[in-house]
Amino acid sequence: MIQEERRIWLIRYLQREMPEYAHYRIPDDEAGQWHLLRALFNVRPPAPVPREFKEIEGALLERMTKEKGIVDAMELPLSAIDPRLALWRGDITRLRIDAIVNAANSQMLGCFQPNHNCIDNIEQTMAGVEMRYDCYKLMQAQGHEESTGKAKITSGHHLPARFVLHTVGPIVQGRLTNEHRRLLVSCYESCLALAPKHGLKSVAFCCISTGVFHFPKEEAAKIAVHTVQKWLDERLHTSIKRVVFDVFEQRDYLLYASLLGEQA
Repeated sequence: MIQEERRIWLIRYLQREMPEYAHYRIPDDEAGQWHLLRALFNVRPPAPVPREFKEIEGALLERMTKEKGIVDAMELPLSAIDPRLALWRGDITRLRIDAIVNAANSQMLGCFQPNHNCIDNIEQTMAGVEMRYDCYKLMQAQGHEESTGKAKITSGHHLPARFVLHTVGPIVQGRLTNEHRRLLVSCYESCLALAPKHGLKSVAFCCISTGVFHFPKEEAAKIAVHTVQKWLDERLHTSIKRVVFDVFEQRDYLLYASLLGEQA
């Protein structure tokens, strides 16, 4: 199959599975097909898929990521002030690393808003629909929504990252409080504590809570760097050897560059 055939096969499968979306015509162009397919990925409830679906979905997504360019996290330039840390600006789903962090919501099921540009939607989309099902099984076993500041781990499925660490950041409504700060610290600590239990040596953090959860960016960056350094300093024998701060916006890059002694 070529990529177009894969997109069309997956759209038709999902439209049969979810007949309420069967009336949407499959566009003729690549961008339109991907827009529709991604939307169907996003609205699909958590459920297993057959092997053929996984193989075709995997071939499509992994080819897309390869074409965007996979970045090896262990080859990134190191921080001038701490050789355990690195800064990279780009799409976190391109990173080849042991684990990337996902800023999740308390349901831990991903973003259901079609084609939304949040990190949760992007990571769930490029990992494939099985990651949502993994999260669903974790939540069913737990019996309640995920608490703010805690973390869970799943396979990365079709991502270059082997695993994804899902954490629920604090939502800031109104003024920033010490409780918001404590919970954001807990997000970083929970991910770092979970990673060595699975033998992970490298982790890439996104900017947790600074998007739709409205945590002020400057203070969030300070908390992120301080918390990671303190955690590593207190655990000299941890398996974690590299932590990457992944940013997407120029403003975030400048904030982290200043904290890590990088040339902006």
